[in-house]
Amino acid sequence: MIKALIRKIYRKVKSLIRYFKIRNKPKVFCIGQNKTGTTSMAKIFQLLDMPVGNQRKAELLAIDVLNGNYDAFFKYVKNKGLAFQDVPFSKPNIYKILDKKFPDSKFILTIRDSPEIWYNSLIKFHAKLFGNGEIPKKSDLIKAKYVYPGWMWEMNRLNYKTPEEDIYNKKILIKQHIDYNNDVIDYFKDQPEKLLVVNLKEKNAAEKISNFLQKKLDTIPWENKT
Repeated sequence: MIKALIRKIYRKVKSLIRYFKIRNKPKVFCIGQNKTGTTSMAKIFQLLDMPVGNQRKAELLAIDVLNGNYDAFFKYVKNKGLAFQDVPFSKPNIYKILDKKFPDSKFILTIRDSPEIWYNSLIKFHAKLFGNGEIPKKSDLIKAKYVYPGWMWEMNRLNYKTPEEDIYNKKILIKQHIDYNNDVIDYFKDQPEKLLVVNLKEKNAAEKISNFLQKKLDTIPWENKT
């Protein structure tokens, strides 16, 4: 009974501390696409004592967000963290919606050495998780249990404008990736103080992030290697 009460008090205190850390503070969104270092960015936010929004909760909201339903998403961003990354924050045009809703926010676009490297990392990762070592097919993504059965296929259709018989078409995915990065950079061209474009492999990546967030980061962690 006493242990249960202590745990309850501990959770309440922890929740209050988190609340005051994020209350009325500008948000920071990592909007780099998957396999550009987004998991490492989540670790960086944690190292900088910036509460990170729960990724699974965001993923559960992703289908609604990509279909234009934002109410629950906005509530989640407002109340559940200071920094955010991955799906759905990395999807086209979501950064525009977030910029308008949270105008004091900052955005970090993580990139790789080249679109080719990004593509190879993406398909290796998905092959490992969903295709038993091979590039996944439609049937593989429908069966995948990540988030919930069928979620990966729904997201694939919302993400990529590729034929169903060739869902990881290299030419199409690389073009979409390049277009996305260019669109982000173009959108923020008149407010460059709000956007940091960074390759986490750069020697001065930690310095760039430190200057952008006004927090001291000594080194770049490498998380979720393919």
